[in-house]
Amino acid sequence: MAFKINHLHVKTSDPQKTAQWYVDNLGAKIVAENRSGDRVSFRLDLHGLGLNVTDYIEGQKLEQHYGMEHLALDTDDLPGTVEKLKTRGARILEQRQLPDGRHVCFFEGPEGVRLEVMEMRK
Repeated sequence: MAFKINHLHVKTSDPQKTAQWYVDNLGAKIVAENRSGDRVSFRLDLHGLGLNVTDYIEGQKLEQHYGMEHLALDTDDLPGTVEKLKTRGARILEQRQLPDGRHVCFFEGPEGVRLEVMEMRK
């Protein structure tokens, strides 16, 4: 199995203000702005690290909180990775399909750290 960091997800009550803070203070670049009705989210490039900045996500079943939400990793073998995690006793929190068709799995790491593995883009 191969992995690479996909993104770090930050949730905030004001995605515009938070994204701009990363731009102004840490030199991030806004690479995508997504709007859905009156909601807006951002994808930033923080010196090579993908940073997603959103408000709460409609339809997400997991409890949501502001701050660092989770670390997401791309994998070239999502079913194998999830099976390995289950076999080793990892607590699976949610599995779902994204709007772009990729599948993801949220799970709990040591000390309750929330992690996500997701199918690589084709």
